[in-house]
Amino acid sequence: MSKQYETVIGLEVHVELATKTKIFCGCSTAFGGAPNTHTCPVCTGMPGSLPVLNKQVVEYAMAVGLATNCTITQYCKFDRKNYFYPDNPQNYQISQLYLPICRNGHVDIETSAGRKSIGIHEIHMEEDAGKLVHDEWEDCSLVDYNRSGVPLIEIVSEPDMRSAEEVIAYLEKLRLTIQYLGASDCKLNEGSMRADVNLSVREVGASEFGTRTEMKNLNSFKAISRAIEGERARQIELLEDGKSVIQETRRWDDNKEYSYAMRSKEDAQDYRYFPDPDLVPLSISDEWIAAVKSRQPELQEEKAARYKKEFDIPDYDIGIITSSKKLADLFEATTALCHNPKKVSNWLMVETMRLLKEKEMDAEDITFSPENLAALIKLTDDNSINSTVAKEVFEKMFSEDIDVEKFVEDNGLKTISDEGALRQTIEQVIADNPQSAADYRAGKTKAIGFLVGQTMKAMKGKADPGMVNTILKELL
Repeated sequence: MSKQYETVIGLEVHVELATKTKIFCGCSTAFGGAPNTHTCPVCTGMPGSLPVLNKQVVEYAMAVGLATNCTITQYCKFDRKNYFYPDNPQNYQISQLYLPICRNGHVDIETSAGRKSIGIHEIHMEEDAGKLVHDEWEDCSLVDYNRSGVPLIEIVSEPDMRSAEEVIAYLEKLRLTIQYLGASDCKLNEGSMRADVNLSVREVGASEFGTRTEMKNLNSFKAISRAIEGERARQIELLEDGKSVIQETRRWDDNKEYSYAMRSKEDAQDYRYFPDPDLVPLSISDEWIAAVKSRQPELQEEKAARYKKEFDIPDYDIGIITSSKKLADLFEATTALCHNPKKVSNWLMVETMRLLKEKEMDAEDITFSPENLAALIKLTDDNSINSTVAKEVFEKMFSEDIDVEKFVEDNGLKTISDEGALRQTIEQVIADNPQSAADYRAGKTKAIGFLVGQTMKAMKGKADPGMVNTILKELL
């Protein structure tokens, strides 16, 4: 009988914080920018320059810690992690090894197997390194220090996950929580959220963990899923062949769907950690924690529960709308203006979702304002425009955030509900289509559909369909 294996997974998640300036200097953290333009003596590691801690970084780290049920370390300090690498300008990274700011937290996830709590070992603050850009033409590597000194938090989980599904659920929960807090935009494609996967396998029932490997270079949830499946299979194959797994760092190549060894895994002593002599230890008061706590926004689960009570929209809609802070904010702001949560939800769930999918956009990229969506809903409620026109106007608003009322007025899109004009047109349509009129009178009720269509065409789509139906039936 073949052996059964269990996968054991822990994650190290790096998140770039949404501060305007870097962790120890006043340089901009904006993504992009010409190479080495967001730099100064501090973040390029010039001798004699002194770091000064950015208070907002500490507050964001505390906010994430509180939202993930961590204990805040009230006396915490920074350490130097020494390693020599071209993208690391000081030849050390300022991090927190001994006294990280948050410890012993957890987040609850939902998977097909039900609810599960994933432990968070710690969250610590640190600075990001620069970026190496390999120039194929000149066959050399160039260094861009724009990212050097960008504030990071590293969220280290316990080895509590057992499948790719649990890993993705945990990452989505973290991403959503951090986005709701406004602490980061968590865009995997821009590197503002990155996950390293520590994975080992062991026989089912074994109490000891197997030897783990760490996988880097994972920049999408799909890549993370594939990497977990690939590495699990690789380790099982080694064990089945009687070989042993080597503890090492591996790089995942998503195109080849294969990971290859980068370096053997270092231990903490290889980094010669010691307290940073340039930064004073942090003393976090109870008052400071209370102040950060009082500013915590409503997170997804609380929001979803409130929507259920307040707005009477389906659970499915609530799930989708609250799965993006942008959608939730848009929903609430529009509802406050037009007091019609059901209609707002419908526009978001149907037309907005369709256009996001078509244009391959994220909900975070939506540009139209709640004011314009509310105006559109009001125009349809008043029967000032019909549903066909409303969809056209919405598409225009989605791409250009136009002033809806002005656009409808300027383009003559208002529904024509002048009964006289409508009657005249319908009489003409009946005269032009005697066969359909005869079919309807002979009991083929479906024939009226064609006549409604012809009337709408004659009115350039601007007639009130209800009124057209009524007049047609009366004249026939």
